Amino acid sequence: MATSDQHPWGRVDETGTVFVREGDGERAVGQYPDGTPEEAIAYFERKYTDLAGQVSLLEQRARRGAPAQDVAKSVANLRSAVEGANAVGDLASLLKRLDALGGTVEELTEQQSAEARAALEQAVAERTAIVEEAEALAAQDPARTQWKQTSAQLDALFARWQSHQHDGPRLPKNEANELWKRFRAARSTIEHNRKAFFAELDSQHRDVRTRKTQLIEEAEALIPRGADGVPEYRRLLDQWKLAGRAGKKNDDALWARFKAAGDAIYSAKAEVDARDNEEYEANLTAKLALLEEAEPLLKATDRESARAQLLSIQERWDAIGRVPRDQVRPIEDRLRRVEAAVRRLDEEHWEKNNPEKKARSEGLASQLNAAIAKLEQELEEAKASGDARKVKEAQEALDARRVWLDALR
Repeated sequence: MATSDQHPWGRVDETGTVFVREGDGERAVGQYPDGTPEEAIAYFERKYTDLAGQVSLLEQRARRGAPAQDVAKSVANLRSAVEGANAVGDLASLLKRLDALGGTVEELTEQQSAEARAALEQAVAERTAIVEEAEALAAQDPARTQWKQTSAQLDALFARWQSHQHDGPRLPKNEANELWKRFRAARSTIEHNRKAFFAELDSQHRDVRTRKTQLIEEAEALIPRGADGVPEYRRLLDQWKLAGRAGKKNDDALWARFKAAGDAIYSAKAEVDARDNEEYEANLTAKLALLEEAEPLLKATDRESARAQLLSIQERWDAIGRVPRDQVRPIEDRLRRVEAAVRRLDEEHWEKNNPEKKARSEGLASQLNAAIAKLEQELEEAKASGDARKVKEAQEALDARRVWLDALR
């Protein structure tokens, strides 16, 4: 095998021994007797390349913020591997890069310590925020709390607490314990208030169920009375509305019983009404005939005659008796309109013939007539004098008095 001196970082002698150059000297790194010098150099170059790759990978990890302790350990291991390595290449440059990484480790340690402190502060703030949200829920008025929503919110807060505890930074023991005590106390308060609220609600529901059951029994006792039980059932219905809630499920069942009793009572009443309506149809026909006789009085002007006719109609109306229930309001309204029209004739008559008002009107009319006569004389004098201004003033005053006089007539 021939000696090779062409490689910048190593050579191979005639025995196949491979040397790496270090500073001003060289060091044997191994033998490769069964190959050419090029193959021998290439073999030990590959070992260098592997070391250089490990250094590059470590530099990348350091730049990406790998834990400083891990980087420091890797630097020490690689330094041991590079120093005296059986490889051909610039081993000194690898050592310099490892020295540089040593400085980076110190920077990393400082940076990561600061980051760890910041992360811890943020973790404490986040855990505290969870506690404060729980305490805010615990401070709600139990009587106004939406318990389904509040329970869901508390469960979500507890899930956040567990996730934060599992995935977040480890908090100092004293601080973690203090926050947990506060969270646990808030959760206990909420649970206590919830139980107390529903216990009170259950008690109220029991009282309401008892009261409504009593009303149902009273309503069912009215069924044999039929239509005569309607007024009393209505009184019971008013009490039912004031009784309160017994819980949706109970309320629906209780109301079904109470309503069934009412339906039975009103059904009996409907039968009575149907019989009455059939009996009263003839009365309706008679009263409709009276209305045909009465409604022309809407246009009457003779109050004496209108009043006499209306009195006769009213007497016959009362004598006829009841009509079907659904027709009472329509026919009564029609008769009321006729009565109002006749009453207006009386009011208008007394308005015109009121002695006091008549005396006042006559006195004022006398005064206006005297004033008109005087103004007519003044108007003639103004026309004779040719004074246009006086003519205009006298005419306006005269016209105004005549309008007042007309209003009194």
